[in-house]
Amino acid sequence: VQLVESGGGLVQPGGSLRLSCAASGFTFSDYEMTWYRQAPGKERELVARITSRGGSTYYADSVKGRFTISRDNTKNTVYLQMNMLKPEDTAVYYCNVDRRPLGSNSWGQGTQVTVSS
Repeated sequence: VQLVESGGGLVQPGGSLRLSCAASGFTFSDYEMTWYRQAPGKERELVARITSRGGSTYYADSVKGRFTISRDNTKNTVYLQMNMLKPEDTAVYYCNVDRRPLGSNSWGQGTQVTVSS
């Protein structure tokens, strides 16, 4: 299993970024996909989750109305569109697929998002 995030960077408050996570090594369309983030000195937290076919999504309260998770099963890619970014959104963002109990719980390497003026 390989998950490769991209799209992070430095953005001013109020700005937007779109993260991508390219997946390989498993049947992408069979699994929920989740974005997590971890800020310095804090625990990793769930940001958003999308079901295998994209029919249902879940968001942390802190990002609801600002972030949108989506997926393209033809490209084996999950996205996180982040709008109206705030300094408190600064973190390393990770892509995750949990295929337990029959498979692994897998993470990408993370992509840094910094929101600062």
